[in-house]
Amino acid sequence: MPAIVVFLGPSLERETARAILDADLRPPAKRGDIQAAAEAGARIIGLIDGVFFQDVAVAHREILYALRRGVRVVGASSMGALRAAELDGLGMEGVGEIYRAYREGRLVADDEVALIFDPETYAPLSEPLVNIRATLRQAVDRGIIDGDDARVLLDAARALYFPERTYERVAEAAEAALGPDVTSKFLSFVSEGAVDQKRDDALVALQRIREIAEEEG
Repeated sequence: MPAIVVFLGPSLERETARAILDADLRPPAKRGDIQAAAEAGARIIGLIDGVFFQDVAVAHREILYALRRGVRVVGASSMGALRAAELDGLGMEGVGEIYRAYREGRLVADDEVALIFDPETYAPLSEPLVNIRATLRQAVDRGIIDGDDARVLLDAARALYFPERTYERVAEAAEAALGPDVTSKFLSFVSEGAVDQKRDDALVALQRIREIAEEEG
């Protein structure tokens, strides 16, 4: 199987990733990591998680460098979705709903996927907007809240700085407009029905990388 490097952090737990794909799992990518992996002989690189504000982010030119060397680069879920939407016309492959939303212009801002996480365990400590959006859609589809309620909650989430975004903080910020009954009902739904779109897309990416590896032998 070709040498595979995957940059993975809070989007998916490592145990699950290892069960899907035999790869060198590395922490969220920062500037220079993609080029270093390509120079070290990686033939397939999966970019899922990367740093945003903690360090210097992955540069477009290093992904292009890897592509010029013949490395297959797959992006999804978080930083990978952003870079794939920007570079898919130049050879990077994007997968997943978040990538498609950026590619089609339905998402624009980087902070849609930004969150804070435990630097040792990579456990998420805040909720990215992409997950909040997906959860709100599910709550409307299930009849937990209506479309107007969802818009108020989304506006409340967008008004919070990304490290402060949790469902509890969002509900607290929206309670004056919606009332405690609506926000309490929403939080009860979240405890069981929250959607983790970033995790879903990371799973799709790992499956796609596995397919590529099997195709290339």
